[in-house]
Amino acid sequence: MKGIPQSLTWKIVPVADQAVLIDFGEYIDPQINKHVTDLAILINQQPLAGINKAVPTYRSLLVNYDSLRIRQQAVVVYLQELLTQPRRKSPPFRAWRIPVCYGGSYGIDLDTLAGLHQLAPQEVIERHIKSLYRVYMIGFMPGFTYLGGLDETLHTPRRESPRLKVPAGSISIGGMQTAVGSVEAPSGWHLIGKTPFRSFTPEREPAVLLQSGDAVSFYPVNSEEYQSLAAQGDYVPKWSWQDAEI
Repeated sequence: MKGIPQSLTWKIVPVADQAVLIDFGEYIDPQINKHVTDLAILINQQPLAGINKAVPTYRSLLVNYDSLRIRQQAVVVYLQELLTQPRRKSPPFRAWRIPVCYGGSYGIDLDTLAGLHQLAPQEVIERHIKSLYRVYMIGFMPGFTYLGGLDETLHTPRRESPRLKVPAGSISIGGMQTAVGSVEAPSGWHLIGKTPFRSFTPEREPAVLLQSGDAVSFYPVNSEEYQSLAAQGDYVPKWSWQDAEI
């Protein structure tokens, strides 16, 4: 992973006539991501008239606005003012506890991934559950959750041949990240487990539960426990408010 720059820099880039992008550079880093998500929360909670929504990614923020209500230059001036203000204390975030059934038919790549790192499968599980992960962004597919904070000993290049179908709820590793899948989708990530939780359910309000800036920890369950939780239908794991830095 590249180190973060000595001072945080950014540029504001127009995106057609309905949005601007605040770009913080090429770094994927928790401190930069925290700055992005904190700014998104501030804009979404107290939007300037005409601004619709701020959507965070790893290291950039897309700010959508109504060009019939506000000029782009006014949006840029507003954002520049926010960016140059002293940084506020980060708001509390949600910390989720997500159950995972590891290995076997639930995580068909666990043994192979363990072999690549000269670890026993149980060691992979133990290293995977010990971290508190940060939700960097939601994307690729509805509810697909990219998590930062994976133990460096588990960093693994993606598969050379992606699978066309990966089951909903798959817990996977790709590069220096781990992820929570929500819907069936193609993927080149390594499948190590599965959760009965679905972050995205279109009939639910809100449809997507995990959000950028949230925290996630995993705990192992066996097949019987997995099936029992899955039988609840729209199973939602426990979460709590926290204000410690992640």
